[in-house]
Amino acid sequence: MGVRGLQGFVARVCPDVCKTVDLREMAEKHRVEHPDFPPVIVVDAMSCVRHWYTPEFWVCGGQWREYLAILEDFIKVFMAAGIKLVFYFDGVVEEKKRDEWIKRRWNNTKEITRLFEFIKTHRKQPGREMFVLPSALPTFTRYALKSLGQKTVCTLQEADFEVAAYGLQHNCIGILGQDSDYLIYNTCPYFSIENLCLDRLVTVMYSREDLCHVLGISLTHLPLFACLLGNDVIPEKLLEGFWHKCLVTSPQKSNSYNRRTKILLAVANYISKIQCSYSSLKHLEDMLPLGSDKTLLYRGIKSYLLPGQQSPWIPPNVTNCEMLSLQHQSAICQDKEIFQLAKEQHIQSENYSVFNILSTGVIECSNSLEDDCDTEIPGQSLIYRPARQHIYSVLLESGKGGASPLVKEWFVYFGNPLKQPELIQPVQPSVPGGTPNLKTLWFAKGPDVEKQRYSTFLACFHLQDEMEELQGLEAPVAGFCCLLAYLMMQVSSLSLEDLNAFVALILCLKGKSAAQLAGLQEEDRDTQTGGDFTTLLDKEYMSTGGKLR
Repeated sequence: MGVRGLQGFVARVCPDVCKTVDLREMAEKHRVEHPDFPPVIVVDAMSCVRHWYTPEFWVCGGQWREYLAILEDFIKVFMAAGIKLVFYFDGVVEEKKRDEWIKRRWNNTKEITRLFEFIKTHRKQPGREMFVLPSALPTFTRYALKSLGQKTVCTLQEADFEVAAYGLQHNCIGILGQDSDYLIYNTCPYFSIENLCLDRLVTVMYSREDLCHVLGISLTHLPLFACLLGNDVIPEKLLEGFWHKCLVTSPQKSNSYNRRTKILLAVANYISKIQCSYSSLKHLEDMLPLGSDKTLLYRGIKSYLLPGQQSPWIPPNVTNCEMLSLQHQSAICQDKEIFQLAKEQHIQSENYSVFNILSTGVIECSNSLEDDCDTEIPGQSLIYRPARQHIYSVLLESGKGGASPLVKEWFVYFGNPLKQPELIQPVQPSVPGGTPNLKTLWFAKGPDVEKQRYSTFLACFHLQDEMEELQGLEAPVAGFCCLLAYLMMQVSSLSLEDLNAFVALILCLKGKSAAQLAGLQEEDRDTQTGGDFTTLLDKEYMSTGGKLR
């Protein structure tokens, strides 16, 4: 999230902090200065997805090939300039930031509610000003980038920390993203994805040094500045009294600024007079209403300390190299070989939830594009819960003696207040011959094991009796049929027309390029015949006021 209002403050109040740069020129300079190391930009992919996803019909999603072509074009421009990209994705929600995660989910829910209200009122898709990311787009983006041969990393900590650390440790020419926290970390330069002109490879670089000059503080003050304005660690509600004190004593009295800008300048003025020391930090902690957690400010500043860095605010024997605790309280899955493979696959973006389940027993799912007022179709979280319970059982090997560990789910759906995680009991799937253990499924070889893997997969979706028919299909079609069969079993309100529409998608669009699909969409709007069934579904969806029938 970064520091609220800081990005806008920089753009409005101190434009000299925003420097237009040519990334080709910066890459060439890097090659001259470091001939043994190619120029690398580390990409905060989560803050770039909104920029990449530009298909016109965004409400229903589904423009996979169009999106893939957009990503491919993006990568090719950087490759032509000799710049390597490394893409980072959030891989975990740290418990210390759970409250902020919940707050964002409620805000997303309000946005989605407004979206459906617009559709039902106007019978059409709204403009880009109401844009909400299609469901699971960040997950699909990871696999899209991997399919395009890109290095893609899923984090074990908060993504902005790992991005900043990678940029510093690998001497990257910069970070590409849109998060004001990159103005706070003492790392490589920060480039704006929102201001990127792709064809010329020109964008805005935000200068930390110039920001400090405008604010009258030093680089060392920046972490304290961020914490005293409120961030993912320190809630703003705890700082209102402190802000009032800063505003009263601030020499800046201009009425041309909004309240947030005045607070930014007043806080900067206040801390500019503070000595950078641990004792000064302790004095601030005593002054702020931090309740029982008097270390909140200390932890907030430490969160900006990258590996190998020290800060006068923090005692010299303390660093921020510690990683997440990887041991679940219930001591689930202690096999080191399984655990290590799950961790490696997580980091390499080859799976997402498996490692979190094995390591902490926690899983979360953000908002989906679902109409909370439509009671006819349950939320996807509830639809897929039986399948998840089977998958949990396979992963945690429940039923093999001892108490079955529960999985903590933080899933967003209508009726879930998100006050605490839901405790979900794993349920053994009906695998013919019994469920094989995880080590067999992951490491054993041979045709018998392949058959066990397939039957276990099908059993998780209640399709173990359909193995012979599904084995005759190529893998992508078989996977689609599994998903569709499961949906039809779980959602009684789905009709034959729904089934036909979904089947048409997989059969009619196969083999068509992004350009062909875009052409079919245009033809479809004009002729109302044939063509891209994604567009047909979009039209039906809008014409019924948000109900796909």
